[in-house]
Amino acid sequence: MKIHAMIAEDELMARKELFYLLSQEEDVELCPSAETGEQLLELCSEYEPDVIFLDIQMPGISGIEAAGKLIDQAVHYPPLFIFTTAYDEYAIAAFDLEAVDYLLKPFDELRFQKAMKRLRNQLRQRERKLMEPYVSNPKSSGPVKLLIDDGERTVVISPDMIYFAMPHKRILEIHTKDRVIMSRMTLQDLEKKLVGFPFFRTHRSYLVNLNYIKEITPWFNGTSNITLKDMEHIQIPVSRTARKMLFQMFENNH
Repeated sequence: MKIHAMIAEDELMARKELFYLLSQEEDVELCPSAETGEQLLELCSEYEPDVIFLDIQMPGISGIEAAGKLIDQAVHYPPLFIFTTAYDEYAIAAFDLEAVDYLLKPFDELRFQKAMKRLRNQLRQRERKLMEPYVSNPKSSGPVKLLIDDGERTVVISPDMIYFAMPHKRILEIHTKDRVIMSRMTLQDLEKKLVGFPFFRTHRSYLVNLNYIKEITPWFNGTSNITLKDMEHIQIPVSRTARKMLFQMFENNH
């Protein structure tokens, strides 16, 4: 498993030191580095790192503030954090955000290896936890029909009729083969109703029925697009993190 790592550090020498240490790890693939909290937020949305080596004190948005924003924005799981600092009194703030570890500057190689061991263990645990809802068969008991409130009436629909759903402005579009149901519920509300059925968040804004996936094609920077059966004209985005999970799900079902 490749670990996509990002360095967020405003000090040049600290960036170079982390770059060297990480480049020695065979299972690590480095993403572009950030020098400010604002830059980190932009790069994370594009590259979706598994872990960020994050300086607690940076100009503008601090490392702690940036980590909080990334946690709030996450669809599946946020990136893991290994905080870097010159002052050990900041360690408490780091662990309040459930950081994997923190490293004091200048970096000690043995201490770095200890942090990497913790990181690999947490990534393995996270991967198993992420897969749990999808490795078993969809539930056969429970509601056969869903009640969807579209604002003016209540629509009765079977989960297997839904191809995908996506929010548009303040309305949730629920797409079936021959109609689009417009609802004021959120994507998260619908996802909760469909727990146990073969639906998966491929992206922050898309919930897809796995049974209707026709093909997955590579796109940009590890992301992909999905084409659904009977809906070849629609391209549904798949984030890099979701793509990895999606392939694992299909492999585990064979």
